[in-house]
Amino acid sequence: MTTATRVELAIGGMTCASCAARVERKLNKVDGVTATVNYATEKAEVSYPDALSVDDLKAVVEAAGYSAKLPEPEAPDETPTLRKRLLVSAVLTVPLIALAMVPAWQVDPWVLLALAAPVVTWGAWPFHRAAAVNLRHATATMDTLISLGVVASVLWSLYALFFGMAGHHHLYFEVAAAVTTFILAGRYFEARSKRRAGAALRALMDLGAKDVTVLRDGEEHLIPVGELQVNDVFVARPGEKIATDGVVTEGGSAVDTSMLTGEPVPVEVGPGDAVTGATVNVGGRLFVRATRVGDDTRLAQLARLVEAAQNGKADVQRLADRVSAVFVPLVILAALATLVVWLATGGQPEDAFTAAVAVLIIACPCALGLATPTALLVGTGRGAQLGILIKGPEVLENTRRVDTVVLDKTGTVTTGRMTLVEGDGEPLRLAGAVEAASEHPIGRAIAEAAKQRFGTLPAVTDFRSTPGVGVTGTVEGRTVSVGRADGAIGVSWDGEVRGHLVVADKIKPTSAQAVAELRALGLTPVLLTGDHAGAARAIAAEAGIDEVVAEVLPEGKVDVVKRLQAEGRVVAMVGDGVNDAAALAQADLGLAMGTGTDAAIEASDLTLVRGDLRVAADAIRLARRTLATIKGNLFWAFAYNVAALPLAALGLLDPMIAGAAMACSSAFVVSNSLRLRRFR
Repeated sequence: MTTATRVELAIGGMTCASCAARVERKLNKVDGVTATVNYATEKAEVSYPDALSVDDLKAVVEAAGYSAKLPEPEAPDETPTLRKRLLVSAVLTVPLIALAMVPAWQVDPWVLLALAAPVVTWGAWPFHRAAAVNLRHATATMDTLISLGVVASVLWSLYALFFGMAGHHHLYFEVAAAVTTFILAGRYFEARSKRRAGAALRALMDLGAKDVTVLRDGEEHLIPVGELQVNDVFVARPGEKIATDGVVTEGGSAVDTSMLTGEPVPVEVGPGDAVTGATVNVGGRLFVRATRVGDDTRLAQLARLVEAAQNGKADVQRLADRVSAVFVPLVILAALATLVVWLATGGQPEDAFTAAVAVLIIACPCALGLATPTALLVGTGRGAQLGILIKGPEVLENTRRVDTVVLDKTGTVTTGRMTLVEGDGEPLRLAGAVEAASEHPIGRAIAEAAKQRFGTLPAVTDFRSTPGVGVTGTVEGRTVSVGRADGAIGVSWDGEVRGHLVVADKIKPTSAQAVAELRALGLTPVLLTGDHAGAARAIAAEAGIDEVVAEVLPEGKVDVVKRLQAEGRVVAMVGDGVNDAAALAQADLGLAMGTGTDAAIEASDLTLVRGDLRVAADAIRLARRTLATIKGNLFWAFAYNVAALPLAALGLLDPMIAGAAMACSSAFVVSNSLRLRRFR
């Protein structure tokens, strides 16, 4: 059986969405290859069969006129080169425009040529080079339109200069230079914004510790964190980052998890508690046994989820890519048609030329290619900072449609830990002594409460546990029995019931607020639990939930989700356990608590790093806001082209203004996406 391998490639030489669409098309033409190319991240996600190698994929990309390589840890920053090209072009273009457009400053036309030449050659070189590559491969991109517009303006001006039409109204040197400068400005701000948009992921990758103090043979050794192995015991001193995921073996402290979860309050930890790599030890000295290292850590897992989301494409972006792929050839035809129609209807050649060049330049659909990926970059990056991981762009559409949210009770609405809520005195002291020998969660809750209340507990002998009934043991010469009785836990000795204890899984302090926020988003909450109906309804009432599905076996959770879907509801499911994984996968939108199991996280669409249900409401709001931004971007990108093209064809739009407007449309789309960074 043929197996598929996945690889990520960094694609070089792409300058617009048409380039990305072309690389994607070339890769997908290879048998067995499935590829997605993202212009904003400049990466390709490729699945390929065993019969091919990464070198084969690189060869396909290079044959299309682009470069491909395995991603480097930190992609080189191209903005300094762009900035230099922009500044030199701007310094020459400003006086050129002034001299060409102010009648009182008329100068020798050769001066205009001298100012324009460096801009239209060296300044516009990236566009000319890309256009030449496209020409060799019989394709066209937005660079083709820009290069054609600049070259046509220069050639017309040279013709006028050499053949006696030297009046300034016949020269377009300032148009060629201004278009180059405006487009360079758009590309520079676009490149800078893309780096800012991807900063959250780079920051996430850089969170981890670089060195760690490990205990080997009773001695401390400072080693690079990459050499740490599972089961190594390492030291986390106050102020240091915890090197990797592990379990505290000795010491107590508070750990600042805000970098990963967005939660500002440090968490108290002690022996037996799990800690996550990259969080900061802010209290005492901790000894930690490593449980996961390298690419298996929670930080690495979260970073992979974020990167996968940023590299993905929503259906709406695939439509934009298809439009971009056919748009450029149509624009070239439209420019030629504009030229022919103007000449055929008796228009002046310079007017016909001006209109045709304006059509070429105004139509560049750069904003169209940036509309979705920039919003995804910023939205998923901001989510990572807040402890919300969106698995892919298709998730966004589902958040808009969801109308019902199913909440698993244990660990999601409640703490997942049994605690004593009622009972004290001698019954608690003696019951705690017996239950100290038990491994049952209820028994442990009673024993812990008794230790906190009385300190040292008396010893127990003749301990016996009867499943489903309770436990007995001899304490201080008395035979003590602890077992369920009428919804409480009865404590008896010497054959007589002496008291009752009540143990419950307490609701999280933030759950009621979270349910209110989910309702405000138009969602109907449903509590799902395997607990007795009475206990479930009590928890639901406290959380503000009206609809309860109780006494459900773990395997029955999927059936509950299916039943709700069969009623016509669009269902979101929030859970954290292994037994939630199938239901999370079945739901239209699965949200996994990051404090839960890997199986639940893998099956979900959204991962909430913090164990706080309020983050579920935040996640849905962020996803909806990101989707709204994408749609707004696409609307303005399309509207801009549709409105501007007729104006250009009718000669109502100067090519220089067209270049500025085109650059502004891209800047608008990017800046609109960057507003997501302010999401709270």
